Amino acid sequence: MIPRDAANTLRRLAKGFPIVAITGPRQAGKTTLAKTVFGDKPYITLENPDEREFAQNDPKRFLSRFSQGAILDEIQRCPDLLSWLQGLVDARGLMGDFVLTGSAQLDLVAGITQTLAGRVARVELLPLSASELAAANGLPNTLTQMLFQGGYPALYSRDVAPQDWFSNYMATYVERDIRQLIHVRELGQFQTFVKMCAARTGQLLNLSSLGADCGISAVTAKQWLTVLEASYIVGLLRPHHNNYGKRLVKTPKLYFLDSGLAAWLLGIRDATTLETHASRGALFETWVVSELYKHSLNAGQTPALYFWRDSTGNEIDLIDETARGLRPIEIKSGATYAKDWAAGLRKWQGLAKTESLQPAIVYGGELSFEREDLKVWGWKDVAQLID
Repeated sequence: MIPRDAANTLRRLAKGFPIVAITGPRQAGKTTLAKTVFGDKPYITLENPDEREFAQNDPKRFLSRFSQGAILDEIQRCPDLLSWLQGLVDARGLMGDFVLTGSAQLDLVAGITQTLAGRVARVELLPLSASELAAANGLPNTLTQMLFQGGYPALYSRDVAPQDWFSNYMATYVERDIRQLIHVRELGQFQTFVKMCAARTGQLLNLSSLGADCGISAVTAKQWLTVLEASYIVGLLRPHHNNYGKRLVKTPKLYFLDSGLAAWLLGIRDATTLETHASRGALFETWVVSELYKHSLNAGQTPALYFWRDSTGNEIDLIDETARGLRPIEIKSGATYAKDWAAGLRKWQGLAKTESLQPAIVYGGELSFEREDLKVWGWKDVAQLID
């Protein structure tokens, strides 16, 4: 197993909460992480029909077996168990008592936050980050291979090609999760919707246009997009609220949370094709945004990332909102630094004035350096942007 940055966060949270929940997309490594950090606890998966039936029919006796707590995997398969856990942990008063894992679904997240309010700490686990891969000497040698392969752990622990793995991943995701979340008459239509979302990664979200291209209404497109968010397939980057005297764009931007999955959905079947593909820049931006999301989530923090665009087309790819001020970040897929990359940052600094910290550029090259008052980060050092 590649060590996960979220492990220390889990250990810290288990000291102050009776329940720790690990949510995230399927195959992101939630079960492996739980077993590694809490190896002294018994492991029960509610995918097991016998265990699930036991938990549903006699929850009190099911939980009574675990005097020292347990790891309860795929908790979304038995959401009613959450109410029984509430009473049990209140009576025992033990910190780090139970560990729950589950693929985040709408009713699961609602159940955890409402039923277990004040008793549970939640860690959201996305696929492997570049820093985790680098620490394990598993980081791909080239940026193109990194974008093509993405971060799902199976692609680094098995002898399987990305195109084969993603094909089966999507089929399993659609068949299992989508049928549970929404009533889709034509699964093929939903698959088309997911592909059309991939074609828009890194772009402003236009639900009317997206729905029209898929033959569905904007209302349905919004519902389906909510499902993709709940299952950690996509995320929405919100515009920053400060006006600076300009009329702002208020529409969020759509990003996939794994560049490899987005590339597969775009029909890219080898890294060579990605070298010159029209979506390379969007996929690089997607990868950078997802890496910064992972960095914050692994630390147990809510990402404070936004973008900024005014009505005249001026834009900053990312605004990192910190306690010390706002840090503007530009994302460029080119491997050679160009001086004009800083033009947008300079303009934004003039508007933000004292609110702005040292601006940064992350680009497709490998070297990190300073140029005038800019910090330029190579793709392998992307996690240090937030640090």
